[in-house]
This record gives sequence, C-alpha cells and structure tokens, in this order.
Amino acid sequence: MNKILVNNFIRAKEVRIIDEEGKQLGIMNIFDAIDLAKSKGLDLIQVTEKVDPPICKIANYGKYLYSQQKKEKKIGHPKGGELKEIRLSFTISPHDAQTKAKQAKKFLEEGNKVKISLVLRGREKAFGYMAKEKVEFFLKEVNELLPIKTERELKKEPRGFTTIISKS
Repeated sequence: MNKILVNNFIRAKEVRIIDEEGKQLGIMNIFDAIDLAKSKGLDLIQVTEKVDPPICKIANYGKYLYSQQKKEKKIGHPKGGELKEIRLSFTISPHDAQTKAKQAKKFLEEGNKVKISLVLRGREKAFGYMAKEKVEFFLKEVNELLPIKTERELKKEPRGFTTIISKS
C-alpha cells in the first residue's frame, strides 16, 4: 500500500479540495485547506498526486485508512480461475472415482478448471486402453454431477493420460 500523505506532509502549494460530503470546493492554498480541515475536526488527506494540482479530501484519517484497507482486501483475492489437478491411479476403485468426482465438482463450482491425470507406471503402460476407459468413466461421473465441457481432449502422454475440463 502506498504511503498516504496527510495534513502537513502534503508537499504541494495548492490542492483541489473535496469536502466530507463529496462536494468539490475548488483549488485552495495548502495552508488554508489544512486550516479548514482542522476547523471541522478532520484531516486533509491527499487522494491522488497524479494530477496538477493534487486532489485532497477532508475526512477522518483513521476511517479513510480503514475503508482503503477494506477495499484492498475485497479485490485482493479473486476466487476461481485457477487450474486444479485431480490425479487418478490405474487401480482406482469406482467408489474412489466417485469421491474424486465430487471433489472435481467442488473445484468447477468455484470457477476453476480441472486437470485430470492418470499416471501409468511399469506394466500399467501396456494397458493404455484400460487407463483410457478409467478416465472416461471418471469424466462420465463428473458429468452426471455437473455439466462439463472439455478444454483439452484426453491425450496420451509418455507417463499416462491427461485432460482439462471446465464447467459448461
């Protein structure tokens, strides 16, 4: 968070003033503006220095700081839009697949994309067709819980199969 300049720390000679109700009072000498704010029992807070003269607001500094922190917190952590991964194994049971499908549904409802991967090890690589069937079964389970669309088709990679899905 940038350092907010207040009262005597404002370096400009003239400032554009906005009062506590949000009305513009026009351009004023910095000392007159500080005196006006003090007479109301409030502070002069520099809102932006990007314009000439800088814009200052008459307000309670503590309340202004609190509202700025709340705004930052609100926009700080957007939910969704990430790529979550669910890893299946070659020997996954149907019940475990259903449990992982529920987890995938939760990720999709949050707005995330889900990467489903099934890693093959050793002799499992010889049974690629069975692995593909397991991933397709899993996709069918997820589709029953929530309609999905395929972002990236099921594709064979050196270590197994992967696909990416999202909520349709």
